[in-house]
Parts: sequence; structure tokens; C-alpha cells
Amino acid sequence: MRHTFTLTILLTACALAATGGESQRPAPPKRPGIKDASRRIPIERLKPDQIYDIPGVPDWIAIDDHVWVSNYPKNNVTRIDPKTNKIVATIAVGKGPCSGLAAGFESLWVPNCGDPSVSRVDLKTGNVTATLPLTIGDSEGGLTTGAGSVWMMSDAKGTLVRIDPATNTVVAEIYVAPGSFAVAFGEGAAWATSTEKNLVTRVNPYTNAIEETVAVGPKPRFLAVGERSVWTINQGDGTISRVDAKTNKVLATVEAGIPGPGGEISVGEGSVWVTSFEYPVTRIDPSTNTVAQQFVGPGGDAIRVGHGSVWLSNLRQSNVWRLDPKRVEATIVP
Repeated sequence: MRHTFTLTILLTACALAATGGESQRPAPPKRPGIKDASRRIPIERLKPDQIYDIPGVPDWIAIDDHVWVSNYPKNNVTRIDPKTNKIVATIAVGKGPCSGLAAGFESLWVPNCGDPSVSRVDLKTGNVTATLPLTIGDSEGGLTTGAGSVWMMSDAKGTLVRIDPATNTVVAEIYVAPGSFAVAFGEGAAWATSTEKNLVTRVNPYTNAIEETVAVGPKPRFLAVGERSVWTINQGDGTISRVDAKTNKVLATVEAGIPGPGGEISVGEGSVWVTSFEYPVTRIDPSTNTVAQQFVGPGGDAIRVGHGSVWLSNLRQSNVWRLDPKRVEATIVP
């Protein structure tokens, strides 16, 4: 995911178009992948249940009754009905939606890097009901909802803002480690990763106090909460850190082989799901803390689990896949 890479694509395409040349997108960063070849599977063997073509750059995903996908250059979000498997709406938001999506309080919360602002979209009507004049910590980040609030990093200094959805205003600023950009909520806490300091910060949502800081792998960025743990993608070495949400200790470090920018992680349907360019789906078994499968080939960008499916946005292919997790697990090396 993400927009340093996305902007390179867009600028390259524009420059080539202006000179009459053929539009060629730059190659994604090279990644080694896992060493166990028996668990590396060509992505062509994985058959999606549905493919949704979304012109532009489909990116971040949020899930409630519908599936929502942001589109940075189009300044909109796409709404997919999982019951009918159809795109039912395209909704204009602020300029350059970025840094994640979050659903909560009957709304979709959309950070916009181009304004900067946060758009609040009614989940039922699709109408933008408010535009919050807030700065975004980084285009490669994420926001979350929980404990009656929306949580988001607003700068690179470590300012975590807590937004009251009743008033659409910031009601608290909590100062976590600098270089923190992604936030997740779960297990009774808000969690933020510091890419600069190699830390996960645990924030008590009832007191706004920092309860714990946990050293994880190098340059953690995206994170997810599930299986009684916090999981971080460490962009420095391509590992996944698993932090026990009860003891605040690192339980395991999973060698995923996906260093470099971008990527995303989600937990559900009995697995931990990771995506990155060149490795669209990496499935981790939380019972063994090992990579069970890694699918190799074009695709990858954002990933979420919901409605009994895994949802994968493929930025370079301008589409979103819906995958049956059982079909994924049943796919083997030829």
C-alpha cells in the first residue's frame, strides 16, 4: 500500500502520456519471500470467487454490512454489496483518500491526504455528513474505532488524536512514540506502531494513558488485533511480530520474507492474512506461528476479512478479489 508507490505510478504515467510514450508502470520493490519452497504457490493457482474491476487505484478496505474500497486518484470510495457481489455505489470524498479506512458509529471514516481532512460517510445513505479539518500523520498509516471514539495519528511527532463521533471534534491528544502512523483497536486497548522507534504502544482508552511500550521487529507499520494478540508487519526485515495482548510480550517472530514499503495485515477465519506486492497473499497459522502458504506473483496491496471471505485489493491490476478462505487453504503447490 501505498501512496509513495502510487504517486510514482501516476507521475510516470502522466509524464509518458505527455511525451506520447507508452505508459509503463515501474516494477514493485523486490522481496525475497519465504525460504520454504513447498509453501510458495503461484498466484495463478488461486481462483477468486469474484473479481471487482475498479478503475484507478483501489487501495484501503473497510468492512461493515458492505465492503468499502478507497481510490486515491479518483477521490472516491467504492461500495460493494457482499450479498449480491455487485458494486452498488461510488462516493466522492476528499482529495486523495489515504492512510486507511475505518467503519464505526454508523459511518465510514476516510482520511484524505490531498486536503488534508477526514471525510465522514453515512454507511446507509452514502452521503458525506461531515468533513473534519485534520492533518494526516502519513499516507502509509491507518485509523481505527473503539471505546466510543475514532483514533488516528495526526503527525510524525507521535500525536494520537481521539475524535468524539458525537461532535466530530478532537477530545484528546495522546503523545506516543514519534514515527507512529498506524493504529488498531482490540483487546481493550488502542495500539500504535512506531516505525521510527521499532515499538508498539498500548493506550488505555479509559484513561488515555500509555500503559506499555513493546519492542518489536524493525520498522513496524501495519498492525492487526486478533487471536488474543497484536500482529505487526515489520518493513525493515519482512517479519511479523506477534505480541501477547495480556502480557504485552512478543510471543513469536514469523519469517514472512516481505521487507520494504507497503503491505497490510488482517486476522480472521482462523488465520492471519498478509499482503504485499509480489506476494499478494501470505497466510500465517496462529497455532504454529509459521507461514502456512505464500502466494507468489502479480497483485497485492490491502487485505481484510469479513462476510466469511478474504478481500484483497490489487492496486496495480485495478481490481479487488473476494476469496473463500477454505479455497485458499485447499490450494497446494502443483
